[in-house]
Amino acid sequence: MSKLIVDGNWAAADVAYRCVDFAAIYPITPSSTMGELADEWSFQHKKNIWGAIPQIIEMQSEGGAAGAMHGALQMGALATTFTASQGLLLMIPNMYKIAGEQTPFVMHVAARALATHALSIFGDHSDVMSVRSTGFAMLSSHNVQQAHDMAAIAHAATIRSRVPFLHFFDGFRTSHEESRLTRIDDDVLHEMIPDSLVLENRARGMTPDKPTIRGTAQNPDVYFQGREAANPLYEKTPEIVQECMDKFAKLTGRKYKLVDYVGDEKAENVIVAMGSACETIEETLPHLPKGLGLLKVHLYRPFPTAAFLAALPKSVKRIAVLDRTKEPGSIGEPLYQDVKSVVGDGVVVYGGRYGLGSKEFKPRDVKAVYENLMQNTLHHNFTVGIDDDLSGLSLKTDAAFRVEDPGFKTAVLYGIGSDGTVGAVKNIVKIVGENSDLYPQSYAVYDSKKSGGLTASHIRFSDAPIKSQYLVEVADFISVSNFMIAQRFDVFHGLRSGGTVMINTSLAPDVAFANLPKDTQEHLMRIRANVYFLDANRAAAELGLGNRINTFIMLNFFNLTKVINPKDAAESAKVAIEKTYKKKGMDVVQANWAAVDQASKYLVKYNMPSSVSNFAPDFVPAMTLDAPAEIAGTLGEIAAQRGDAIPVSRFRVDGQFGGGQYPVGTSKYEKRAVSDKVATVDIDKCIQCGKCSMLCPHAVIRIKAMTEQQAEDARAKGIKVVPMKTPELGANMYFTINISPADCTGCSVCVKNCPVGALSMVPARDVMAENQAAFNAAEEIPNIEREKLNLNIPKHVELLPHYFEFPGACAGCGETPYVKLLSHLFGDRMVVANATGCSSIYGANLPTTPWTSDSKGRGPAWSNSLFEDNAEYGLGMRLALNQKRDNLKALLFELGIADVEQIFDETDAAKQREIESNLRAQLAKIDGPRARLAESLVGEIVNKSVWIIGGDGWAYDIGYGGVDHILHSGENVNVLVLDTEGYSNTGGQQSKSTPFGASMKFAIGGKDHAKKDLGMIAMMSGAYVAQIAMGANQAQAIRAFREAEAFNGPSIILAYAPCIAHGFALQNGVSHQMQMVQTGAWPLFRFNPDLIANGQNPLTMDSSVDNPMPLEDFLKTESRFGAARAANPQFNKLVDLAKANNAYKSELKKHIAQFAMLHKPEVKENGEG
Repeated sequence: MSKLIVDGNWAAADVAYRCVDFAAIYPITPSSTMGELADEWSFQHKKNIWGAIPQIIEMQSEGGAAGAMHGALQMGALATTFTASQGLLLMIPNMYKIAGEQTPFVMHVAARALATHALSIFGDHSDVMSVRSTGFAMLSSHNVQQAHDMAAIAHAATIRSRVPFLHFFDGFRTSHEESRLTRIDDDVLHEMIPDSLVLENRARGMTPDKPTIRGTAQNPDVYFQGREAANPLYEKTPEIVQECMDKFAKLTGRKYKLVDYVGDEKAENVIVAMGSACETIEETLPHLPKGLGLLKVHLYRPFPTAAFLAALPKSVKRIAVLDRTKEPGSIGEPLYQDVKSVVGDGVVVYGGRYGLGSKEFKPRDVKAVYENLMQNTLHHNFTVGIDDDLSGLSLKTDAAFRVEDPGFKTAVLYGIGSDGTVGAVKNIVKIVGENSDLYPQSYAVYDSKKSGGLTASHIRFSDAPIKSQYLVEVADFISVSNFMIAQRFDVFHGLRSGGTVMINTSLAPDVAFANLPKDTQEHLMRIRANVYFLDANRAAAELGLGNRINTFIMLNFFNLTKVINPKDAAESAKVAIEKTYKKKGMDVVQANWAAVDQASKYLVKYNMPSSVSNFAPDFVPAMTLDAPAEIAGTLGEIAAQRGDAIPVSRFRVDGQFGGGQYPVGTSKYEKRAVSDKVATVDIDKCIQCGKCSMLCPHAVIRIKAMTEQQAEDARAKGIKVVPMKTPELGANMYFTINISPADCTGCSVCVKNCPVGALSMVPARDVMAENQAAFNAAEEIPNIEREKLNLNIPKHVELLPHYFEFPGACAGCGETPYVKLLSHLFGDRMVVANATGCSSIYGANLPTTPWTSDSKGRGPAWSNSLFEDNAEYGLGMRLALNQKRDNLKALLFELGIADVEQIFDETDAAKQREIESNLRAQLAKIDGPRARLAESLVGEIVNKSVWIIGGDGWAYDIGYGGVDHILHSGENVNVLVLDTEGYSNTGGQQSKSTPFGASMKFAIGGKDHAKKDLGMIAMMSGAYVAQIAMGANQAQAIRAFREAEAFNGPSIILAYAPCIAHGFALQNGVSHQMQMVQTGAWPLFRFNPDLIANGQNPLTMDSSVDNPMPLEDFLKTESRFGAARAANPQFNKLVDLAKANNAYKSELKKHIAQFAMLHKPEVKENGEG
């Protein structure tokens, strides 16, 4: 049996792949990598234990995956899937069917929180507890090794029992923890799953050679009896599972029971738990008084009553049951109710909750539960790990309590999302595992931001297996990959006395230390830390590695910690580098080898002074000083990484903050300063085209036009102002352009696309103070009135107020410019239904959000429901708004208001505002409840612009049914599809929008079928349809948005959005959009059915392919195609198919337009169609 360093997802997927014929998959965090691995292994022709290559298929949704598996199972195949959270819920209908038909099957779940008052991608048991009534057996793993072992036991037990199994482990805490694994050999799995049982299962499969009828509809006379007939199978299942565990023990030496007991054999106080918490409780027990125990539940369904009672010491008086879920309104959570039912009245049983949404569960929490049990002070329905000062349910904990083995070697490496630190840590752990007998453990903590958020990678090394399922609290080594982290957060408070600090910065050591916060300097001196400074950014630049600093972080970790011999680490790193980068050429490999050899050259030992710097700063505040109290309070605590301590009383009953709804416009107060280099502009070179402002993915570039008096006032505030170069806004108008360096991500999109080179990238520290002050002052300059602007001109659009600013998207994101443009045009009257995905995460991820309001308090009203239902969600918004307008109209007629029909016929938004104001004045003079009711609705005079936003994974796949429905509904809704040609939010899996030949996750060898043409499909529905690429044609994008919004019916805009998953530097995103259009793969067009009634062609082609860019040339510029070319010998055939498909669709669109002209609607004399 081989020993590997892997995470829990790999551990489960490895067994699952080898034990099945078929897997239907769909991406969802944190389970996605299981499906990715299965797809990769299948492409590599790795075989299962019967010598066959499992077939892996990605479906359009989890519901689709469940249906496909159900079909495969009916044919006698062995199948699996991997899922979590909402995805698991979508499988519930099929789970009932599969269980009811007593079909062997195993699904593997990285257990995750459900979306309730908010979405959470993090771990708890809410999802798996929601399916406990389906009839699936449920088997729980508690660590990475168990995720491997229990997967094998589940696959063995299901085929023996004919009961389907759900095997689960904690999302992130287990699924993403890297640890040492002893791999199960194929012969062991084969012994666990004998061929005879496989053949029996296959024989039960449907075949026309022995026809059967399944899935009948039954009547009241027999349905009940049929439901009860399965009882014997469920009664035998616990015994079968234990038999499989016993056989597994004989084959591997690793022993398990349905319920494992650890602790005092005469314990009076016992905790019952499932999942990774069991490891922490077991680790803590030796540090507590005698008389305590722990029951670790593995088999949860069918609940193993006999095994539970046999394992429970007869001496027990009190039990605390820990559930990692919440069921509002119940008498207790699921595991508690089961335990309470089993033990009866002779033992006092308390139920409590912990760890929701990956909340930390630490030894101090374990101690608090046991102490309250021992003192008989525990109350039912308790919580632990939070401060519930509202209901008084939380237990007080001892913050100083620690149990971590002093023999552990521990480290925490802090970074910024997408900077490579997390990847460096994964390599560190693998290298240590391969070069020593140490047991490694790594676990990364990060938020949902797409990039730029704080990451913390926690590492432990030990001579024995590690049970600590919580973050490192005391570290021997702490590194910081970005100096801003050390200035903003108290990251060194957990450093052990005499520990080592490594800080990456381009500043000279003396300057850097002097600029550390005063408290940090004092702390490092007090504990006599060993301080090192690393200039990895200079190293990467000098060695031609761009901004990739992870190798320098990794090698200097080994140089300073000596966890293993640094020379051995360097040799292992070189082997890994060659394996990773050989496809890119030996020059790339050698550059990375040089980084390994020269890493220590850029590391400097710093001798701390005897006293703190005279000018030592305080910590940079998490929110700017001008942030309102509501934002600086709770949200400020979250931004400062102190959200764990926020008490329950600070939240409203709906889980939100403060007295109002979640506040808008909060991102402007965070000022994350995540980039060492930022954009700056030479206003004298600027030609005032507004291109940089429009293309900026992060809304950090602002242009303003102003009068002569305003210009004088601006100059007095340090704002650079020049005369406007064009007269369309009037004579004597002035112009300013300013950039917020604290919000700039350093993506360089503006620099790459300025037609005159007026922008450049400079060190942030050189311009931060001056440019930020100018930007802030310029924001006070009033915007030009909308009515004075020509909104077909891009630079005029950029003079409108910003309603979307500073999102936490990837640097250079291709999606956000479209969202920003949309908000410019309609933001003051816009309602947004946003599908779960990238746009919902950068759009509304705590602590701050980019959607904001104008000086009049108006702005987009934004909401997210789920991934799969966004089209329907937005349609519901539209229908409710329609109903409000209808109700208002009826009330105005009833109240005798004049010209009601004319009021509601008005379509101009500015005039609607005037009407609204006049109506309010009229209604204020009318007494009575009907007038008050009308007043509550008068805002509906201004017709709201409903926009339904999401990515291609939503629109092409999981939500396509809803999109199709609303496009045929006739209702006035607008759909914006941010098309990245893949599932960006879950890590870059293929969608139906992925083009021919692109290598994405779930399509490693290149997608072998055509991209779905959603635009062409939509054209058949009578909707307005446009396909745009802002980088290729900004004016066309603006026109499409305006036409779509003006169209009185459904509209859909398909917006091409470059993504990091495409495999090129996003600073070149605009040129890639141009090239995509030039190849003919993304033609720009607008299809407006309104033109048909006037005898005009509804299809306008806005791009020409008279001189097309060869598709082959474009494919060479993106590694998603290069990877497929290297992996797939048939790649050139895929390219030919793609070219033929593009030509075919181009011709087909023309024929559709001609067909529409031939079948234009007849216009009646009264104007009705």
